Amino acid sequence: MRTDFRRIAVVGSGAVGGYYGARLARSGERVHFLLRRDLAAVREFGLRVVLPDDEFRIERVEAAATTAEIGPVDLVLIALKTTANDSLEGLVAPLLHEATAIVTLQNGLGSDELLAMLFGAERVLGGLCFICVNRVAPGEIVCTAPGTVSFAELGRPAGERVRSIAAMFERAGVRTIVGDDLAELRWRKLVWNVPFNGLAVAEGEIPTDRILADAALTSEVRSLMREVIAVAARLGHAIPDDFVEQQITLTRAMGAYRPSSLIDYVEGREVEVEAIWGETLRRAAQAGADVPRIEALHARILRRIAERHRSS
Repeated sequence: MRTDFRRIAVVGSGAVGGYYGARLARSGERVHFLLRRDLAAVREFGLRVVLPDDEFRIERVEAAATTAEIGPVDLVLIALKTTANDSLEGLVAPLLHEATAIVTLQNGLGSDELLAMLFGAERVLGGLCFICVNRVAPGEIVCTAPGTVSFAELGRPAGERVRSIAAMFERAGVRTIVGDDLAELRWRKLVWNVPFNGLAVAEGEIPTDRILADAALTSEVRSLMREVIAVAARLGHAIPDDFVEQQITLTRAMGAYRPSSLIDYVEGREVEVEAIWGETLRRAAQAGADVPRIEALHARILRRIAERHRSS
């Protein structure tokens, strides 16, 4: 497997893709960005990233409107929302040569298996982004908590390739963790995503600090997290009980953070319902796990989305 990545493509250059792509470009990597709505602005003004204690701009960005313009690369970073996954085959295929690696930085469940089906499991890795980052304007990204990225291979223990990718991110100033079980890492991320993305929408467009300022909602967060952990355990992924309090403590430090699903909902974009809650429920049913709180939250989110459609 290839462990040198001379050309990198970012597919989905919004908050997450733009942030990590810009950091890699700043460190000297050759990064190509697939851009749609921000293409003209980024070509003219570059990419600006604001951090808690720093900011920088990539003045000359290798930006393209199509992946065919980019051509084959050594590493593809997929940061599209999962709601756009039906376009992955056409987008990714022009970027591949015989040894191209694909890392999906997407939320939820199902993307790893989809990419494996489309392009071969041997190409696929996952990156779980624990970060507070938002795109605030075309080519403008604000990161309030850089956090970490956890990398793992699909269906394989960590080897030289994934460690090389993690080392490249480390050189770019990104803290990384390398794991042996990608599925477990996905369930750990869901422990946060299921309650906080979900309640932020279902409770009437509220950020994480307001969720945790309410005792009843904080109790609901804990219950939802424990249901996710119970499903993971049924599937063979042991997440310790103290992970719940660790996540709540970390979230309190984020302040008034608006999760990605809340931003999508407020801005009228499609919410990643299937990848985060729908697929969690399907896998819970397959595992014989009872998850009434996740079921109720899923139904509330769908009602909110339906109400928004009726009023628009």
